[in-house]
Amino acid sequence: MDIKEAQESVDEWIRTVGGRYFSELTNMALLTEEVGELARVIARVYGEQVAKEGDLRKSLSEELADVLWVVICLANQTGVDLTQAFRESLEKKRTRDKNRFKTTDSDINRCGC
Repeated sequence: MDIKEAQESVDEWIRTVGGRYFSELTNMALLTEEVGELARVIARVYGEQVAKEGDLRKSLSEELADVLWVVICLANQTGVDLTQAFRESLEKKRTRDKNRFKTTDSDINRCGC
C-alpha cells in the first residue's frame, strides 16, 4: 500500500464505519496521546526505563501504526496530499541539508560539542 492508498483507505473507513472525522483539534490531541504511547514502548524496550505490568501490551509496530493513522486523518481532513508533502520534504532534505551532517574534528571543537 502506498501513501495515497493509505489516505484513501482511512477516508473510506471514516466515511463507512467511523461516521465522521473528529475535529482537527481533537485529532491533534489524539496524535499527542498516540506519540506518548509510542514513547512509552520505546523507553521501555530501547531505553533504560523498566517496564511495569501492562506497559508493553502494544508492540512498537502497533504504536507506530496508530500514530500514522492519526497523521493520515489530519492530512485527509485538511486537504494535504501526503505523497506530495513527503516528496517536498525529502527534496528539502536533499538540498538544504545535503552537507548539514558532514563535520570535521575542527567543526566539533569549534562549536564546543
